[in-house]
Amino acid sequence: MRSWRLVAALVVVNAALLAVGAALAPTRPSATPTASGAPRVRVGLVFDVGGKDDRSFNDAAWHGLERARRELGVEIQTLEPSDGADREAGLRQLASRDLDLVIGVGFIFSSDLERLAVAFPKVRFAGVDYAPTGDGMPPANLAGLRFREHEGSFVVGAIAGLTTRSGTVGFVGGMKIPLIRKFEAGYIAGVKHVCPACKVFSAYAGTEPKAFADPALGQELAEAQYEGGADIIFHAAGKTGAGVIAAARARKARVIGVDSDQFHEAPCCVLTSMVKQVDVAVYDVIADVVAGRFHGGLRELGLAEHGVGFVANSDNAALLPPEVAAKAHALAAEVIAGTIVVPTQ
Repeated sequence: MRSWRLVAALVVVNAALLAVGAALAPTRPSATPTASGAPRVRVGLVFDVGGKDDRSFNDAAWHGLERARRELGVEIQTLEPSDGADREAGLRQLASRDLDLVIGVGFIFSSDLERLAVAFPKVRFAGVDYAPTGDGMPPANLAGLRFREHEGSFVVGAIAGLTTRSGTVGFVGGMKIPLIRKFEAGYIAGVKHVCPACKVFSAYAGTEPKAFADPALGQELAEAQYEGGADIIFHAAGKTGAGVIAAARARKARVIGVDSDQFHEAPCCVLTSMVKQVDVAVYDVIADVVAGRFHGGLRELGLAEHGVGFVANSDNAALLPPEVAAKAHALAAEVIAGTIVVPTQ
């Protein structure tokens, strides 16, 4: 009798220990079936410096992810690194969950994505603003999503040149890197194309990733340019650009937004925005996974592919004269046709 009681007691204790162990063990999200019974596609995304609520670059990626959740029924997981050093850990954490697609938002993820694509060959990866670090071609399971930002910047530069009253305009960039230099070069070319005598101020917030997340510095740089005579400033600075818009709002001066339509950040002052369809690029690469047609390699979007453009609608009609919008559309058509070649540096 005693031996049976001992066995029974041990069974109870063992069951209790197993329950505790299960509670403490890390869990891996399971694939939820769709209405058809097929496993639901699971997508993870790590945001760039500045986070989801930058109302610019990161928010555009979020809108694409949310659209995929609504329209394609995918499961989504997101991470916001506290600083640039956390980005690799965030990507690795998502990849280790065997997700169907892991997306890194921002050029600073490029080398991390390349390493992890090799380390996790069964996981698909995508990088927004991907910049190759090797021979120019990403691994077969990595899609590099890129844009011809200089083309869209050329068009808004022309808008600035056509509407400036002082003959002086400005540009505020975030981190001083080739990617943001494309914005600056295109913008200056557009200004000079329609107003050769116009002067363009340029300033950058720094040389580290945190330059995209410093609104106070953005406001300071913009105020200096407005004080110097600029009456329109174009920013390509992520969350730092919120400071540029704040400076414009305080002065009732004009400003050009970036990446997303930023009119509602300052309806008094946002002349237009150079939109970059990050949301479309994110949605499309997820749709490829859902449809089973994902492939690695470079994907580049410009004016011709509607990957970049500018805002001209009822919201900003009072600030952007229709004849200027028409001229901007005509210039965009010339860029697409190759009549105008826009510099990148």
